[in-house]
Amino acid sequence: MLKIAWSPEYAHSLPPGHRFPMLKYELLPEQLLYEGTVTQENFFRPTPLTPEQIMRVHAPDYWQRLRALELTPSEIRKTGFPLSAELVDREVLIMGGTVQAAVFALEHGVAMNIAGGTHHAFTNRGEGFCLLNDIALGAQHLLDEKLVNKILVVDLDVHQGNGTAQIFAHESRVFTFSMHGGNNYPLHKETSDLDVPLPDGIDDAGYLNLLGQHLPKLMQELEPDFVFFQSGVDVLATDKLGKLGLTHAGCKDRDRLVLESCHQNGVPVVCVMGGGYSLQIKDIVEAHANTFRLAQHIFF
Repeated sequence: MLKIAWSPEYAHSLPPGHRFPMLKYELLPEQLLYEGTVTQENFFRPTPLTPEQIMRVHAPDYWQRLRALELTPSEIRKTGFPLSAELVDREVLIMGGTVQAAVFALEHGVAMNIAGGTHHAFTNRGEGFCLLNDIALGAQHLLDEKLVNKILVVDLDVHQGNGTAQIFAHESRVFTFSMHGGNNYPLHKETSDLDVPLPDGIDDAGYLNLLGQHLPKLMQELEPDFVFFQSGVDVLATDKLGKLGLTHAGCKDRDRLVLESCHQNGVPVVCVMGGGYSLQIKDIVEAHANTFRLAQHIFF
């Protein structure tokens, strides 16, 4: 069964002025239920991570100051959110969703988090709407519990997964692959194990050709035990923060390529949603919904 992490707090713990792009956290499960892709049985409500789990990845000083709402004004500006206890609680809950989804994926082959993909959070700081890094926390949990030996992070958000790259820069058991807009945020890129910067305006054919060159080779050469897929839909041409030219069909084909590769190779995968900032909320929800539809179709 496809297991999906979701909680009402995903949508309802955000400050005014930041709620429009985050409506997807409320509308996406409603759409999936309405069309019959999933039932209520598919959803699980995550439990927050403990401080000990969080500090497996994040610096104790950073976590303690974040929890106590003691970040500096400069640090808060870089996150993009006004800091609040509700926001931190929401982030910790999302982290738990990805960690628990990873365990479900080991059993079922795939699992999802309606939120997550917070790849701009570093060991000791947050950036770009990310306070903590759920991909890193999920990967570290699997490694610490000796559930897997080799992890591949497939980050296909329009923005480079800079925080994830920094966190695992010296961890040979985690391979970070980021295919992103070369001229987009962040201005300073970290070094992933494999970075594929994309030109502005790249279309479906060009994008899928590049992904088709790199992903099968990585799966063959690395032989990962597990994949974390950051499936941001800010690659769409309609996205106001992206500069690429993908259509809905191209974005869906991207997801199909990743999910079929995992399924055919018998590699469990967790999908986390990442970014999506199109002007029309329907474009965001439809693109994300395609990821869930494909997971349900391919694995079940």
